[in-house]
This record gives sequence, C-alpha cells and structure tokens, in this order.
Amino acid sequence: QVQLVESGGGLVQAGGSLRLSCAASGRAASVRAMGWFRQAPGKEREWVAAIRWSSGNTYYAVSVKGRFTISRDNAKNTVYLQMNSLKPDDTAVYYCAASEALTIATMQSQYKYWGQGTQVTVSS
Repeated sequence: QVQLVESGGGLVQAGGSLRLSCAASGRAASVRAMGWFRQAPGKEREWVAAIRWSSGNTYYAVSVKGRFTISRDNAKNTVYLQMNSLKPDDTAVYYCAASEALTIATMQSQYKYWGQGTQVTVSS
C-alpha cells in the first residue's frame, strides 16, 4: 500500500500562484509515476500533469502547459505542482495519484493510489 497526503491548496486571486505538495509513504518503491488530477464542481475528473519517478520526464495537459510545473524530490518521496498564472477555470479539488504503470500514465485507471484531495479556489 502507498499512502498519499496532499497539502498546499487554498484561495488565490487570478494571476497568482500556489504550490501543491504530495508526500508518499508506504511501499513507494513500487511507484513508477506520480500524477495530479483535478475535479471542478459538476465536471469529470481530469488529468493535469504526470512525472516519471526515475527519469523525471514530465507530461502536461494542454490546458496547463506553460503555467504548471510538476517536479519531485526523490529523497523525500514528494511530488510538487507549482501553479502559476492561475485562472478561475483552475478552481477544483486537486488530487495526487501514484501509478505502477510502465508507460506514460494520463488516465485515472492507470493510477492505483490516490490522495484525499486539496481544494484550490481562484477568484476573479
């Protein structure tokens, strides 16, 4: 089992920045990639970004590319999501997830472990 704990959400004005953190514990050695998803009220959960744990290769949804940066600290088993130039449309609950998949993981079904979510609210 892998446990994931997110932190860093909050309320920010449009154009501002937030950094989310996700600390992994447990059988973290089985994790091949970490990802961030988000779910806005009344909408489906969508993939935001992913990072391969060993290589550090990163992948982004078109909607956040150039504004969000995913990174990891291997020593701390922690992944981060730096969010800049935030827009009201970025308002959502953000979830951290861990995947044991050997390929690029952009679908929810590829992620085995999930955090509890953290609220991000961007005011206009």
